[in-house]
Amino acid sequence: MSIDLYQGVTNQIIAMLDKGVVPWRSPILGKASAGHPKNLITEKPYRGVNVFLLAFTAWSKGYGSACWLTFNQAKSLGGSIKKGEKSSTVIFWKQLETVDKDTQKPATIPLLRYFNVFNAEQCDGIKAPDAPALEPTNFQPIEQAEHIVERYLTDGPTVEHVGQQAVYMPIADSIRIAEPSRFTSSEEYYATLFHELAHSTGHSTRLDRKLDTQPRPFGTADYGKEELIAEMAAAFLCGDVGIQPAVIDNQAAYIGGWLRTIKEDKRLVIAAAAAAQKAADWINGVRG
Repeated sequence: MSIDLYQGVTNQIIAMLDKGVVPWRSPILGKASAGHPKNLITEKPYRGVNVFLLAFTAWSKGYGSACWLTFNQAKSLGGSIKKGEKSSTVIFWKQLETVDKDTQKPATIPLLRYFNVFNAEQCDGIKAPDAPALEPTNFQPIEQAEHIVERYLTDGPTVEHVGQQAVYMPIADSIRIAEPSRFTSSEEYYATLFHELAHSTGHSTRLDRKLDTQPRPFGTADYGKEELIAEMAAAFLCGDVGIQPAVIDNQAAYIGGWLRTIKEDKRLVIAAAAAAQKAADWINGVRG
């Protein structure tokens, strides 16, 4: 195993720990419907460290499928990899038949091999056999909310509707969020999207809360503060467009959860609210 590959695997495990995930305590981290990672074509389950790496990726990206495949496997099925999608690495050992230099007798040596794979949900033209069944809701756009989103995105982050989660990726300045029809209501969709848009205002090209230059590890006070800012800003934006109080109640409960981790700093709520107002203003086009 090369030094770089060792380091790559180590870095991914460290990333899990930074996000508050203990991989060896609960190795299957994806959605319940995703199950144990396996190859889509061979149906063989991945083993060893590959379980941690692929399951964590599925969990963090919100993939609902446990099926993975290589570029060539996707091509053989008549599919293709979606533009901009990044692969994940899987590794395994193979016994290589050789001849012992000293004795000249047949021998075997372990050889490490690795492949780049993609989740089935990263592909076009491929239907995963474990794709979660979904009864889509009748999503109805909220005009005022759409206006805010469209205006902000003219020079904002990219937004991709994929998977079953919502996440802002500061380095790529990109948001991944589930399709609107996956949400229980239009209000819940916009409240969630507003939360991720609020995170994106922290990018160095906007209000510069150092999200892309000084990442906050999961569980730290700085991470909690950023979540508080994003949810408060989302609440402000929900108020601007008249989203129902039930959604605001959900946001209040969410904020309460983070407050328990940062309650030692009584000044933080006021500071977070001020930062949240700046974020909401920025999204609304107020850049003063």
